[in-house]
Amino acid sequence: MTDPTAAARSAGPEVSELPQYGWQKVLALPLGLVIALAAVYTAGYGVWDEVIVRGGFVGAACLIVILTHPLAILHSGAPAPVRLLLWAIDGALFIGMAATTWWLFSVNEVLQTGLYDFTFTDNVFAAIGIVTLIELSRRLFGWIFAAVALLVLFYALYGQDLPGLLRHRGASVPELLRVSWYSFDGVFGRPIAVVTSIILIFILFGAVLDGLGAGEVLLRISSRLTDGSRGGPANAAVVSSAAFGTMSGSVVANVVSTGVFTIPMIIKRGFSRAFGGAVEAAASTGGQIMPPVMGAVAFIMADVTGIPYLTIALAALVPALFYYFAIFAAISVEAARRGIGPVPREMRQSVTTGDWIRSAYLIVPLTIIVVTLVAGRSPALAGFYAFLSALALGVVFNSDVRNRPYLILPILARGGSACGKILVAVATVGIIIGVFNLTGLGQDFARAVGRLSEGNLFLSLVLMAAGSLILGMGLPTVPAYLIIVIVMGPAVQMIDDSISTLALHLFVVYFGVLSTITPPVALGAFAAAPICGANPLSVAVTAIRVAFIGFLIPFVMIYNPSLLLVVEFDPLEFVWVVIRLGLAVWLLTTGFGGYAGGRVPWAERVLRVGCAVAMLMPGLWIEAPAFAAGLALIAWRWLLLRRGSGERTAVSRT
Repeated sequence: MTDPTAAARSAGPEVSELPQYGWQKVLALPLGLVIALAAVYTAGYGVWDEVIVRGGFVGAACLIVILTHPLAILHSGAPAPVRLLLWAIDGALFIGMAATTWWLFSVNEVLQTGLYDFTFTDNVFAAIGIVTLIELSRRLFGWIFAAVALLVLFYALYGQDLPGLLRHRGASVPELLRVSWYSFDGVFGRPIAVVTSIILIFILFGAVLDGLGAGEVLLRISSRLTDGSRGGPANAAVVSSAAFGTMSGSVVANVVSTGVFTIPMIIKRGFSRAFGGAVEAAASTGGQIMPPVMGAVAFIMADVTGIPYLTIALAALVPALFYYFAIFAAISVEAARRGIGPVPREMRQSVTTGDWIRSAYLIVPLTIIVVTLVAGRSPALAGFYAFLSALALGVVFNSDVRNRPYLILPILARGGSACGKILVAVATVGIIIGVFNLTGLGQDFARAVGRLSEGNLFLSLVLMAAGSLILGMGLPTVPAYLIIVIVMGPAVQMIDDSISTLALHLFVVYFGVLSTITPPVALGAFAAAPICGANPLSVAVTAIRVAFIGFLIPFVMIYNPSLLLVVEFDPLEFVWVVIRLGLAVWLLTTGFGGYAGGRVPWAERVLRVGCAVAMLMPGLWIEAPAFAAGLALIAWRWLLLRRGSGERTAVSRT
């Protein structure tokens, strides 16, 4: 079998790649390198000055995004005079943001005294910073996120004219600018502090692994392990995306980096184009809820909730395993329906001894992370050690890096650029935080949810799920979780006291992550669509079908906390919910797929899906009958298949 990753492996992290960048991207590389090195230092040795660190990271991130996503390139089809104007706008934004960052540094010491008398100049620079962040968020994540930020700003200024719960005391422009930009309640608040001190080192760690070729090695090993299964390369895509996605922090980045290899392999085996893209999108989405790193959201959740990281990771484990079990089941059913067997032995992926050795790229750093955290050290230090170990392994196992160590620099620079995107998103979330702190909008939203649900837990959860899907659309995992917690946090706190905080936060994380495959935005599906050559909406719908259990698991976690292992654990309840979940996965998969050893009629398909959903609803009075009905459907299908097989055998004998 031809190695599908040979070209990528042979290319390696070559410096010769640099000339293909435009001049603006070449200028961005030193800034990316600065962010990378600063992130490493901060993780290993701590923060030396809060304002300088937070402001410097955000300022450098904005400059990088301006250079790497210029308006004139994004609108390359525009007439020459328009593109010239767009270049001028970017030049003004670049100079304005650089000056704004410098101004923040210059007033830093006076701000800390708490006696600073803000001037018109201060307000102008704050306005430049806020406008720049919103515009760059629009370029990176689309109009929806930028529109939310603009909407809350208008709400802060004109909310005193609104009726009912939405009314607040009002805020002046200077007050809004000062809270959003110059206080630790806005752009430079706690979320950006957690990102700069903890999250960036993990994003950089993932970028280094990707640059050193760990993803390709992992894919080859996954292919070797799964080629003997019916799903073959589709299963390999799931394994590699789960392992690599847990560190990437971005579903889209994971789809693009691994999907370019996995999706063509899936389609080549006989799966449809939409199914190939959907499997990769669903598997990459699951990486964000898969321990140990969970796309770095586990660390920020620990900071927000005060729950230890290891507790969060352990709680997330079983639900994540069921999510991937559902994807494997969907692949198996689809392969059986299409008559796709295991990869022929002579075509199976070859894995060298060197590949197994290079798997240490992934295994050693992840082991270091877990051991460091178990030892009671900080997540930042765990990321720091993992990053250093990845670099050391790159020098040992990658001959190009060993002979030319400077090849690490462009990898770090690109990692710093990836950090820049997260920084811009979280800084923009900070604007929304500032408005919520200023107006009390979060409490108003919580009261509105309480009125709509009228104290009904299930309806409250449905409203939270819908809100999380909407708020998470178009965002990487960390900023999506932050903005959801900002808006939903007060509502979460008002839900029944008997529901654990950990279960509720995992609930909103699940739906925030699943927004990446949920139309109309569905960025994970849109990223996979060009690779698989299918309609993005078709990919998104198929991905929802493949990962449908993910939309049910959060509710199961709330009503069956034993599934989390660390919350009100009851062995009997745990066994009961695991059995029901396993049966539900199979019924959903065969119901949606329309195949269970043979074609399943529509009526039976509807019954299978209905039984699966019902057996996961709270209350033994509905769980037990639905479970029994599900077993009966499986037994009925088995008897039909066996009778059909017996009739065929009798005919063949005659």
